[in-house]
Amino acid sequence: MSFLFSDHSLTFFDWMLRAAVGFIFMLISLKILGQRTISQMRLLDFVVVLIVGNIIAHPLSDEHLSLTDSFISIGVLVVLYLICNYLTFRSNKFKHFVNPHPLHLISNGKIQYQNLKKARITIDELLSELRKEKIDDPKKVALAFWEAGGFISTFLYPKYEHPTREELQIKEKPFHFNQPIIKDGTIEQEVLTKMNKDSSWLIAELKHTYHVQINEILLATLNENDKIDIYLYK
Repeated sequence: MSFLFSDHSLTFFDWMLRAAVGFIFMLISLKILGQRTISQMRLLDFVVVLIVGNIIAHPLSDEHLSLTDSFISIGVLVVLYLICNYLTFRSNKFKHFVNPHPLHLISNGKIQYQNLKKARITIDELLSELRKEKIDDPKKVALAFWEAGGFISTFLYPKYEHPTREELQIKEKPFHFNQPIIKDGTIEQEVLTKMNKDSSWLIAELKHTYHVQINEILLATLNENDKIDIYLYK
């Protein structure tokens, strides 16, 4: 168990064990912290992930540092994180401290410069975020918020929004999702079974329509009309 503690003569195998144990411990810690921690981070999430990453990184590269000490530190951080998460549900003051209210960046087509300064967003960054939403003019925006998760949410004036199928009185079509039936040259048997098909049918269809073998196909999908689309290794 020398790989867990500080040692001046760790072997190659000890380093491998130290890295593996550190990796597994991080996976378990992040599992406890929750999926949200690694998606759109809040202030609390970012602080915890940043510190945990630094704590676990050093003993993985420095034999003079103990891995068990890092585990203890990370364990304390995980407990503190869970306590803080609990407090966000119990205390509005604490919740607003770690998850501040959204800032109005645009109101009624007018850019709120003071709030841009509070969010530390330049006008170029704001325009870039609007372009991602295919908005070419801030005047078309009724409301734009800087959210606690670090992204901008926008709401256009109704006259600039794309009309819905309901507004255009277009008959609604049922939703269908093309199912992947071959991935990396391997037949997805479970998907085929759910669609009431089998490998024999698939092989015959591919031979008749595309004249290809299964192992030549990177991806193949099947739609609701039993039409197969293929993507080859090319």
